[in-house]
Amino acid sequence: MSGPMILFSPEDQRHLKAAEGWCGLNAFLEANNELEEITPQARAHPKVLEIRWQIYANLKKWDVALEIAKALQKLAPKNPKSSINLGINLQSLNRNIEAYNILFSASKEFPKNGEITYQLACVCCKLQRIPEAEIWLKKAIDLGGKEIKLRALDNDDLDSIWNTH
Repeated sequence: MSGPMILFSPEDQRHLKAAEGWCGLNAFLEANNELEEITPQARAHPKVLEIRWQIYANLKKWDVALEIAKALQKLAPKNPKSSINLGINLQSLNRNIEAYNILFSASKEFPKNGEITYQLACVCCKLQRIPEAEIWLKKAIDLGGKEIKLRALDNDDLDSIWNTH
């Protein structure tokens, strides 16, 4: 992470944990309210921005989420979640070639990350690159196991893989 180190007060940590808990309950407005209680200087911390991105993504406010994802990519480029969030966000805005480029680059930097390869499989299906999608999905399943496979079977974006077999 670049830039100055941001320290959380105990109160900020409590609000951050509460926001995470609300997100786990799909109570995104409550989660956002908790984030608003964090001191202004701590709101730019990547952990806060990750939760804020999750809130906006789940509310399908993709344009706002994109700005947060871009900020995360700059603040925490060594965190694979930054690339994953940006890739998901771009796919949701039908900017699939950009999503592919971000995720492909991330797959080189984080070759053992199953979520990156899973998202690459999804975006390759959207781009009608089915043979490449199959390769990425196999790698994702090899890295992430049963959980990834179950998600893949239930993901409409990957239907074109299942329909070819």
